[in-house]
Amino acid sequence: MRFEIHVRPSASTTVVGGEYDGALVVRVVEPADEGRATEAALKAVSKATALPRRSVVLVRGTSSRRKLIAIEVGTSGTDAVEDTLVDLRSR
Repeated sequence: MRFEIHVRPSASTTVVGGEYDGALVVRVVEPADEGRATEAALKAVSKATALPRRSVVLVRGTSSRRKLIAIEVGTSGTDAVEDTLVDLRSR
């Protein structure tokens, strides 16, 4: 499953939720320096979806705020992850 996220670095707290231009918003405390914000965003998404970090993979966008990520989950967990993402976007 692939979807886009919009990373907002240097936020006051790390929060996953909301939507910006069709992408899930991920606010992270870490600055956009040497990939720190990207890694923090991937960790935040994995925590929000209750999946291990190794299941959340960056596909495109290493140096931009808009990133395409893939979540590797079995067929039985796809519906649960999709429901979680819908809920997170509505926040």
